[in-house]
Amino acid sequence: MTPGMFITDLDGTLLRDDKRLADADISALEALGARGIPRIVATGRSWDSFREIMEKLGFMGPGRVLPVDYVIFSTGAGIMAFPQADLIRQSSLDGSDVDRIIRYFEEQGLDYMVHKAIPRTREFVFRSHGRSNPDFWSRIELYRHCASAMGPGKINGFGRATQVLAIVPKSEAPGVVTKALQALTGFSVIKATSPLDNQSVWIEVFPRCVSKSQTASWLGTRLGVDPANVVALGNDYNDLDLLDWAGRGFVVDNAPADLKSRFRSVSSNNRCGVAQVISEVWGALPVPCQACR
Repeated sequence: MTPGMFITDLDGTLLRDDKRLADADISALEALGARGIPRIVATGRSWDSFREIMEKLGFMGPGRVLPVDYVIFSTGAGIMAFPQADLIRQSSLDGSDVDRIIRYFEEQGLDYMVHKAIPRTREFVFRSHGRSNPDFWSRIELYRHCASAMGPGKINGFGRATQVLAIVPKSEAPGVVTKALQALTGFSVIKATSPLDNQSVWIEVFPRCVSKSQTASWLGTRLGVDPANVVALGNDYNDLDLLDWAGRGFVVDNAPADLKSRFRSVSSNNRCGVAQVISEVWGALPVPCQACR
């Protein structure tokens, strides 16, 4: 039995607000690797988006690489062995599933995006209903080279997809999320706070078998890790199932208050929360956190 496993979210958890990595967090991850503890990043980003930010930070190339062993990407739709980038698991919605989800979002007048199946996850089509939805348009602008508009007559026959994503202004979110959970039975419906404006709510719809916890469970079984020996760290609602599943769940201090009331809270993403968790659980913190001095 492997002695444990550490899983961390990326944005708002391992990444600081300036989208950089703290030396203390990196050193703590390296120390875990030296002890043979599997290290996993579980992110809502696509594989291409994850790879792009790591290349930008200089942690994916011929020199230094991010010291993790696996990347669970697209909220659990796929797993890459890292850094060799071997795809070891993937899941997708079939065409009839996509049509059902789209029809529901159309009925509700929601603005949504449909992401193509792995490995083309970053590419998506989108549909706006003309509402004021700045976060929706910010995401399209961010990925303009991957996005294309979908006309009203093209809601059928999309084919397989990684996910369907609706973006909802914060003021409308509570009722919309509840209705989506009730209507889209048979799917994994995941709520997340927008990483762009930190206010809007994203409703992500995946196959039933997809979530951070379900994919981590599959990986843990493959590696021979008992869930009781898994330590997980997150910052938002799309980490909730993972935190509940893990033997020990932690949240960074920048997490919403209701999550901090449920899980042990550590330093924020800007103050080396990853290193603090690793130090508490495994005593593996060879480099002090400069920001916390």
